[in-house]
Amino acid sequence: MRIFLAGATGVVGARLLPLLIEHGHEVTATTRTPAKVAMLQEAGAVAVVVDVLDGDAVMAAVREASPDVIVHQATALSGMGANPRKIGEEFALTNRLRTEGTRHLLAAAHATGAERLVAQSFAGWPNAREGGPVKTEDDPLDPNPPATMRATLDAIRELEATVAGAEGMDGVVLRYGGFYGPGTSISAGGEHAEMIRKRRFPIVGDGAGVWSFIHVDDVASATLAAIDRAPAGIYNIVDDDPAPVSEWLPALAAAVGGRPPRRIPRWLGRLVAGEQTVSMMTSVRGSSNAKFKRELGWEPAHPSWRQGFRELGAAPREAVAA
Repeated sequence: MRIFLAGATGVVGARLLPLLIEHGHEVTATTRTPAKVAMLQEAGAVAVVVDVLDGDAVMAAVREASPDVIVHQATALSGMGANPRKIGEEFALTNRLRTEGTRHLLAAAHATGAERLVAQSFAGWPNAREGGPVKTEDDPLDPNPPATMRATLDAIRELEATVAGAEGMDGVVLRYGGFYGPGTSISAGGEHAEMIRKRRFPIVGDGAGVWSFIHVDDVASATLAAIDRAPAGIYNIVDDDPAPVSEWLPALAAAVGGRPPRRIPRWLGRLVAGEQTVSMMTSVRGSSNAKFKRELGWEPAHPSWRQGFRELGAAPREAVAA
């Protein structure tokens, strides 16, 4: 197939592109950075410098590629999380990529007769923070998120409605869990792994918030399966083992050579890092991958973060991809 991959040099795109080439697809890959063109060409793609927020440029690039499938992996999430109180500001550009960028790609898909649009979303904290600890795609998203995350959740809602409701094509939304593995912030030497190793990432309150993780190579394999054959709809792309912060954070600290994380009360977490951090630590829900496994026959190579985190400790430290 001919595939137009927007955001080909990001964490997901960098792992996905070689798989697409390996499976015989013709890929037009985008980057906003001219210096990364050679890297995409060496991987076997036709490289295009384009900003997904530029509707005219997107339309021209997609017309030139005439793809069967458009894959939207464009985000601006690198380096986030250093200051939790500015998390809303840090998401602002990604919010635009999820709203304006998605609209531009959908318009180009309609104009060129693409058969499928696959777009990145997120599983976990957007889930409603009530009821059971693990949610499916049929469960509602959070009706009342922390104020600093409201705009981000609105952008996720818009992306999912735009893609899943696309007419004349298969619109596929992939809600990825928290990334770990090569090129991510939870990797050997990654920024969040280092914060945890240095005990700068404490457990807030009871640490009962449930997280769902996914190894970045499993993200790539699941996305490849979605591109090839996923029916239209929304899918959680996570591992088999949702777990509370109180369980996974000490395990990750041990895996990267750190001491057990500190514990602080909710009031102090709220004062230092804001309400969204308290929510992430104490009340968020995990996500189930049962639908994607059932409908696509996919199985993660890393069924649990328990195995995956242990592998991090054995890996050499590396720079996190921009």
